[in-house]
Amino acid sequence: MSNTSRLGADRAPRLAQAAALSGTSGKICPADRATLLLEAIIEPRDRVAIEGDNQKQADFLAAALAKADPARLHDLHMVQSVLALPDHLAVFERGIASRLDFAFAGPQRPISNSTPACWWT
Repeated sequence: MSNTSRLGADRAPRLAQAAALSGTSGKICPADRATLLLEAIIEPRDRVAIEGDNQKQADFLAAALAKADPARLHDLHMVQSVLALPDHLAVFERGIASRLDFAFAGPQRPISNSTPACWWT
């Protein structure tokens, strides 16, 4: 089964696990259960982007992921714009994540063989 097919097949069980942790509403997870929620819906070797509507939410999610049990979550592929917080590094130090790709939302300047080493100066 391709990775895309696996993700589609896994979606319903993951959402059911999230609803079980979220209580009666099934849509809002209490903050004290955030790490449990991430452990329930993220599988080893998943690609994960920690983002929020604002920096405070992104920081909260990064801290919740850093508290996860490495026996439960490991070998994650993180996609982030920057490693700015201790929690961003902790997921690698604790063995929760093993791969990192950087993603940027803004335009990127093409780099060619003729670009000087210090093109930003």
